[in-house]
Amino acid sequence: MAPRLALPGRRRAVQTGVVAAAVLALLMWWLLPPGTSPTPSGRISVATGVPTGVYAKYGDLLKEDLARDLPALEVRLRPSEGSVDNLRQLTSGKADFTLATADAVGTYMDERQRGAERLRACARLYDDYMQLVVRKDSPVRSTRNLKGMRVGVGADASGVQLITRRLLKAAGLDFDRDITPVRVGIDRMPGLLEKGELDAFFWSGGLPTNAIQALGERVPLRLVQLGDLIGPLLAQGRQTRFYRAAMMPADAYPEFGAVTDAVKTIAVANLLVTTDDTDPELTENITRTVIRSRDRIGTKVHAAQKVDLRTAIFTDPLALHEGARRYYVSVKP
Repeated sequence: MAPRLALPGRRRAVQTGVVAAAVLALLMWWLLPPGTSPTPSGRISVATGVPTGVYAKYGDLLKEDLARDLPALEVRLRPSEGSVDNLRQLTSGKADFTLATADAVGTYMDERQRGAERLRACARLYDDYMQLVVRKDSPVRSTRNLKGMRVGVGADASGVQLITRRLLKAAGLDFDRDITPVRVGIDRMPGLLEKGELDAFFWSGGLPTNAIQALGERVPLRLVQLGDLIGPLLAQGRQTRFYRAAMMPADAYPEFGAVTDAVKTIAVANLLVTTDDTDPELTENITRTVIRSRDRIGTKVHAAQKVDLRTAIFTDPLALHEGARRYYVSVKP
């Protein structure tokens, strides 16, 4: 069969359409202010965390700022159980961006879980502080005192449970045998402690955490020091290299009443994470909004005040996404 030939009239129409589209694109580029590019549009999903947690609040506020900076972009927030669940949502395509602690990312990569090689960072954000919360009259003075008690340890796919397991091991306790682990998140642990169904709970979050603040207004509470565990914790191997000794200031929770001393604890950095196939221009714009929004978000999520351009590029264990790298190069003095 002889090949079909395009009709001359159709060929001219196609050529005319191509030329017109090229001229329109060139005109749109010419009309943009110098140094700018078309605003990203479409829809993205951001996995955050459990209600009443810092991730969820941060996500709500970031969404507001993205609506201001990128009005053509529709942002949907996805709840999650925490860092581990967030990474799974990201690599499965359910989310385009997420927040996760550096230790959770490191473990995800070391275990070569699905899509780990595709993970990239946009920014280092603020530090999470590990908080062991008990009633003020509790006999618990260290993690070692939790033996035989009912302890909130975070949901199974949370970064809270990941570090809690390591802290209990550092204290010489077995997660399954020496305590009764209650595997729920910050949306439920405060209520269970208030009703007497928990003796203590662990939480990893920015300071202050709203759910703990609210509980402290109803129930006399105390934070238990974790400083004695930093040595045994770091001795567990390379997966614990992301932890550092830290101090929770005495006024972290004024709701707890008179506090005379800061509380020794352990901190870990939070990262804004995406994947290597996310559009660089989109990633550059979102990174810009994250950095620029620090002060506004920080008025409502105090931990976000720690977001800093000078430290944002230190995203170990992840390499920066190409779009994020472009942003940091563009603002480099």
